[in-house]
Amino acid sequence: MQVVGELCSFERRGPGTDAERRAANALAARLRGAGRRVRIEPTHVHPQYPLVHALHAALGVAGSILATAVPAAGFALVLVTAASAYLDLNTRLYPLRSLFFRRASQNVVSPGPRPEAPMRLLLVAHYDAGRSGLFAGERGLRLARRLGPRGRVLLGPWRLLLWGGLAPLIPILGARMAGLDPGWLDVLQLIPTVVLVVAVFLLLDIALSEIVPGAYDNASGVAAALSAAERIEAEGLAHNLDVWVVLTGGGTAQAEGMRAFVRDHADDLDRERTAIVVLDSVSYGTPHYETSEGAAISTPLDPGLAEICKAISAGDPAAGPRATRSAAVGDALPAAVRGRRAIAITGLADGLPPPWHGVLEDTPDRVVGASMERTTALVVAMAVRLSRESAQLTESPGDAGSQRRDAPAGLRENPGVPGDMSQA
Repeated sequence: MQVVGELCSFERRGPGTDAERRAANALAARLRGAGRRVRIEPTHVHPQYPLVHALHAALGVAGSILATAVPAAGFALVLVTAASAYLDLNTRLYPLRSLFFRRASQNVVSPGPRPEAPMRLLLVAHYDAGRSGLFAGERGLRLARRLGPRGRVLLGPWRLLLWGGLAPLIPILGARMAGLDPGWLDVLQLIPTVVLVVAVFLLLDIALSEIVPGAYDNASGVAAALSAAERIEAEGLAHNLDVWVVLTGGGTAQAEGMRAFVRDHADDLDRERTAIVVLDSVSYGTPHYETSEGAAISTPLDPGLAEICKAISAGDPAAGPRATRSAAVGDALPAAVRGRRAIAITGLADGLPPPWHGVLEDTPDRVVGASMERTTALVVAMAVRLSRESAQLTESPGDAGSQRRDAPAGLRENPGVPGDMSQA
């Protein structure tokens, strides 16, 4: 609760803001006070992501109109725009986003004290806060409840933009380019064009809305990550793990901070011997583990980590973690699309966030401490199981030297004595 209150005291800590940078410094000081090595890694983010996608939608509308006069030009414009939106939402490339101004942000990175361990565990949470919007809070919750679990994934807002607006125009305009011009094609073309027009207005509304306090999303995730790391080390529960804490900026700018971290630390994140656990909005309901994530398409998250969560749930069917799917861009996605073992933990009730998610009422007084405690206990239990799994890696034939050589590149480097804070 102390961490949640401290983070929320940095008002309007949106991605790339001065408040976000002050929050990063405060978190770094807290980690150093706990005896951990810390470094603040600068990066850049594009906090105008609603404007980026509003421009995607506007270009789609322009291409649809242009195709009535010059079909080939309209088709080309929509095709390029759809490709840009897909790559952006999948965190692969930012063709259109890179044209916007970028802002300085930071990732707070605390490496683990056991670089020689056979497995590395990363506890990840973004510490910035997002904006509100017309369909945030109770209004969006009512709509999500009507859609049901499957509908919330298939009809996610970003998927409606891409697969309900931009993508359908491609074959329609392709038909126009081929010389087809029946009357029913005009009606068919009108539907995705209207979807894109509505998307422009909704995205502009998000861009002009207030930055919320962000207690649930995601001061609670930061608090749970810090608490879990402290408990794992204090109780000596994971002798075979090198436990990192990574607090990312730009999380609400569609995980740009985590994307930069994965890119910059590719050598430290061995594909087989690194596990990434993302804690995102955990101060409500019961812990849920995501089996897939993605705004453009569903990218599967690590099945091995999901099996661990499922096994833990079997021991406590009433309050144990439950599986869910997400149609958003979270910090697990940039790692998953690049082949890393990642999973995300979030707090939901009946598969839904609280009614104060994404609104100005997302304040520390609404945080459910028991929910954060259940999440912390889940992460600690996952660490214990991963520690056992990593112990099996060290039992393979060969001497200690061969085991050392089998470790990831980042694990073979010993940066020094963990307690030497003068070098941090």
